[in-house]
Amino acid sequence: MESEVQTNKSKVAPKTVSDARHHKIAHTLLSYSLAGICVVVLGFGGGWLGAASRSDSSTSVIEQRTVLTDKANLVSSIAETVGESVVSVNVTSQSTSSYGGFFGYSYGGSPTQESAGTGIILTNDGLILTNRHVVPTGTTSVSVTLSDGTVLDKVKVIGRTASNDSLDIAFLQIEDNEGHTLKPATIGDSSKTQVGDSVIAIGNALGQFQNTITSGIISGYGRSVQASSSSSSSVENLDDMFQTDAAINEGNSGGPLVDLSGEVIGINTAVASDSQNIGFAIPINDVKGLIDSVKSTGKLERPYLGVRYVTLTDDIAKQYNLSVTRGAYIPSASDMGSETIVSDGPAEKAGLKEGDVITKVDGVALGEKSSLLSALGSHKVGDTLKLTVVRGDKTLTMNVTLVAAPTS
Repeated sequence: MESEVQTNKSKVAPKTVSDARHHKIAHTLLSYSLAGICVVVLGFGGGWLGAASRSDSSTSVIEQRTVLTDKANLVSSIAETVGESVVSVNVTSQSTSSYGGFFGYSYGGSPTQESAGTGIILTNDGLILTNRHVVPTGTTSVSVTLSDGTVLDKVKVIGRTASNDSLDIAFLQIEDNEGHTLKPATIGDSSKTQVGDSVIAIGNALGQFQNTITSGIISGYGRSVQASSSSSSSVENLDDMFQTDAAINEGNSGGPLVDLSGEVIGINTAVASDSQNIGFAIPINDVKGLIDSVKSTGKLERPYLGVRYVTLTDDIAKQYNLSVTRGAYIPSASDMGSETIVSDGPAEKAGLKEGDVITKVDGVALGEKSSLLSALGSHKVGDTLKLTVVRGDKTLTMNVTLVAAPTS
C-alpha cells in the first residue's frame, strides 16, 4: 500500500510539474511571438512614419517651389502688362542741379543739362503723371520714350506743384502720339495697402535701362523725409510717404509702385542715399484729386487749406501736452519759425487757430494711414469739407472751402 501511494505520488507529482512546464513554455513562446509581431509592426510603422514625414517634407518643398514659381510668373505678367503704361521722360533744361536724394538721373554740363526720369500714362490721349523734380523749373524741352522704344517729341508740361509743396508732382501732355496706341495704367487704392504687402517698382533705371523691374514689400507708411540735390543747399520736405525695400535706382522718379493686382498704388519719388534698398513713394490717393482735376480742366490746380501742421504720434502729442494723439496739429508760429495759418487763407477764414488739432475730414479720422495730406489729396479746388477740430477740451466742427494753392 505504501508502495502504491509512493508510486501514485510519483505519478501525480511529475504530471503536475510537467503541466506547469508546458504552460510556462507556451507563455514564453506567446511572449516572443507578440514581441516579434510588435517589432514588425513598430518597424513597419516607423518606416511608414519616416516615409510619411519625408513625403510631407517633399510636399512642403514642392508647395513652396510652386508658390515661388507662381509669384515669379505673376510678377513677370504684371511687369509686361503695366510696362506698356510706363514711359521714360527725357528732359533738357537750364538747371545745373543733379538729383541726389531723389532718383532722377542727370548728365551733361551747364548751361544746358539733359536728364531722365519716368512717367505713368493716365489717359488714351497722353496725359502723364511724373515727379516735379523730373521736369524742374527751367525745363526747355521734354520727350517721352514708349515701352516699345518709340520716341515722341511733342510733349508739354501742363504744370507742377510749387517747390515748397510737400507733394512732388507734375503733369505732362503728349500733343502728338504719331498714331501710336497709348495704354493708361490702372489706378489703385493706396489706403488698402498694408505693411508687408508685395509691390513692384518700374522705372527708367540710371536714365538708360528702360522699364527696369524690381520687387519687394511695403516697409512702412506715413513717413516724412527731407530730400535735397547733391549740388544745392535747398531741402524739400516730403510727407505721408510709403517706404519700400524694392530696389530703386536713379531715373526711377515718377515711375509706378504697383501691387500684385497690377494697380498703381504709389509714385516712386526718393531714395535714402546713405543706405541700401530704402525708397519712398507718394501714395496714389494723395494725388487722385489732382488727377481728376487735370483730366477735367487741363490744368493743375492744387487744393489748398493754408496751414502748416505736424502729424501727431504718441511722442509728439506728449511733447505738446495734447489730449489727442492722432491728427494734424497746428503749432504756434514761434514753434515753427514762420506762420502756421496763412493770412486770408481757407483755414483762417474757416476759423482755425494755432494749437488746434484737426482729427477728422468729412467724418474720416486722421491717423497713420490717413493723413491730412491724403485727405485733401482726394478732393478738388472748390470742394467744401467738414473738419472736426479739437481745441483744448472742446470738439468743434468747421466747414472749409478749398482754393487753388499758390504756384510759388
